[in-house]
Amino acid sequence: MRKRQAIKRIHKPDAIHDSVVVGRFVNYLMKDGKKSVAEKVMYDAMNILKEKIKGEEPLAVFEKALENVTPKQEVKSRRVGGANYQIPQDVRPERRFILASRWIIQAARNKSGKPMAEKLAEELIAAYNNEGDAIKKKQDVHRMAEANRAFAHFAR
Repeated sequence: MRKRQAIKRIHKPDAIHDSVVVGRFVNYLMKDGKKSVAEKVMYDAMNILKEKIKGEEPLAVFEKALENVTPKQEVKSRRVGGANYQIPQDVRPERRFILASRWIIQAARNKSGKPMAEKLAEELIAAYNNEGDAIKKKQDVHRMAEANRAFAHFAR
């Protein structure tokens, strides 16, 4: 039996852009509690975005990139009669942002040879243009959900 539901946290906006989305993204970017380092990486990436994409606000580019990476469906394993099935399900709104952020950060971290701010900016630009590793991850998840659509009737 489940315990009571967790209380929704109220997230603080970041200092420069006054955006809750950027504040949460910085928190996911942070390692070992070093928030100032994560903020520096994020703001440097935003400055690189401003230089590379002229005529666009870096915050708008960032939000569009997140929107492009956001998944609509995912698969969840469910055991039915001794067999495990991958059941496609719609992604909850709270989880969409988390997955998109995680995929962008992971794609940036997997690159090598450059500072993190540059890698993050490149991945955000790629996501903004609907290409790159984070978009590939989203397409893989959607493809998996589409392939297992036959098992959708097992969903609760």
